[in-house]
Amino acid sequence: MFETLFTRPTILARYREGPLLKARKLFLKQCERSGYSRSMLQKIAWVLLSIAHRIDIDHGTVTTRDIELAIDTRMRFKRSSEREQNSQGSRQLFIHIATAWVRSLGCFEAPREVERPFTAQIAAFAQHLYEERGLSPVTVSTRCERMAWFFDSLPPNKNSLHMISIADLDAFIEAKGNTGWTRSSLSSLASSLRSFFRYAESQGWCNPGIATAIESPRLYTREGLPKGPNWEDVQRLLINSRGDSSVDIRDHAILMLLSVYGLRRGEIARLRLDDLDWVSERLIVSRPKQRHIQSYPLLNTVGEAVLRYLREVRPSCAHRSLFLTLSAPIRPLSAMSISPIVRIRLGALGVTLPHRGAHCLRHACAGHLLDSGFTLKQIGDHLGHRSANATLSYTKIDLAGLRQVAELDLRRLL
Repeated sequence: MFETLFTRPTILARYREGPLLKARKLFLKQCERSGYSRSMLQKIAWVLLSIAHRIDIDHGTVTTRDIELAIDTRMRFKRSSEREQNSQGSRQLFIHIATAWVRSLGCFEAPREVERPFTAQIAAFAQHLYEERGLSPVTVSTRCERMAWFFDSLPPNKNSLHMISIADLDAFIEAKGNTGWTRSSLSSLASSLRSFFRYAESQGWCNPGIATAIESPRLYTREGLPKGPNWEDVQRLLINSRGDSSVDIRDHAILMLLSVYGLRRGEIARLRLDDLDWVSERLIVSRPKQRHIQSYPLLNTVGEAVLRYLREVRPSCAHRSLFLTLSAPIRPLSAMSISPIVRIRLGALGVTLPHRGAHCLRHACAGHLLDSGFTLKQIGDHLGHRSANATLSYTKIDLAGLRQVAELDLRRLL
């Protein structure tokens, strides 16, 4: 392994004669398979050699504190004050690499996490939502996260749900409103709080009546407009992403899927190689909110964009996810990283929208289908809506239909 990284005999001898040779070589091979560059592998090899004789992996476990002490004893980090910032960055890199190495050896003792308040109740609530209510994992995670925020905001002396009052809940919602949360976000937050405390009441954990007393801002049915770029801007976005760089090729395939099929960012992130049926020219999409699989015809333009990504850009690795990161460590692209792709590219085109994430392309797709004459039922089926009500909001952006209504001669009805 070291022969591919270093050529000078003296340096090679130093790495070969250092302690824990087998463990260091094994970790370097793992990093190489993860897609790290040669220069980064050289840096990792140097870090491992630097701390190998300061970490005792043969006698028990190694803690984060042990790693920090081993690194801090190196004279290299005793810097002058003007180089303190660079030294801190190097120290964090050392800690990150050393921790990953020790963890790969199975002897790392992770620091004990401080148990958050009401952890057991949140876990039971999550199980109830998923198994009995049948909600999607994303919805369950969101509601539990909001409950954790609420419990973290309580004073330490309120260690029982029976001690929580409606005033605590009102104060929490008001505090979020003061930080800039919109009415719709506050309404969703209140809904999550009600859901938890209804379950808590059924379990006898809290005082009765709290759930029904939680108030939220008034929202009107379909009061908001689905805001997305017009289809001309979407076309510009797709044309602008047709580059030859690895990032352009990958992003173009993602943008095609978002625009043509109106997929959600989580659905993009969950796509796997097996979801592309090249023989039947079908795209299989898992829809967790509906808990079913939906099949789409794989259009030529979309298929060509994905195929180019697979042939020219996608790293060769054991991961079965369709979209991967392009830099080491190679790993599946997360849902959270999909929206920045859209946001940055729309911003570069000068497109101004309140929200420029991946979901705005879903709105653009629906608006384009509506302008093309498709019915709300067809649009809802294409987007994977469970209910026709979810598609009704797009009637407010059907300008052609609204003009026809406005031009109707109603005198005959009088």
